[in-house]
Amino acid sequence: MSENKTNRREFLTKLGLVIGAATIASTGISSITDKKEEITLTAEQAKFAKMYESWMEDFHKVVKRQKVDPSDVINNKKMVALADNARTWQPELHRHMNDENFVKFHKLISERVTETI
Repeated sequence: MSENKTNRREFLTKLGLVIGAATIASTGISSITDKKEEITLTAEQAKFAKMYESWMEDFHKVVKRQKVDPSDVINNKKMVALADNARTWQPELHRHMNDENFVKFHKLISERVTETI
């Protein structure tokens, strides 16, 4: 089991996302801004954030399944496909991370992901 956890962490690290970037499924973008600080995203960032949230919801599902049955081949193929998909938009994520507001938004997502995983 410990080896599976290590492999998953290595996979997510290689993916270039926050460890466990998987669980915004239970919270939407609008609920992320429920803290006192207001976060304003540009239209382009908001569009990307919506896509990112959708990806994270899908990824969250396969991560949950992987925790239950690490040998589920179909689920593992889905995880690989999601990782491949992430490689296509990763440069855009890095570009958005140059903006302080987007960094705050991403930090809030990361905190929630860390709590869940």
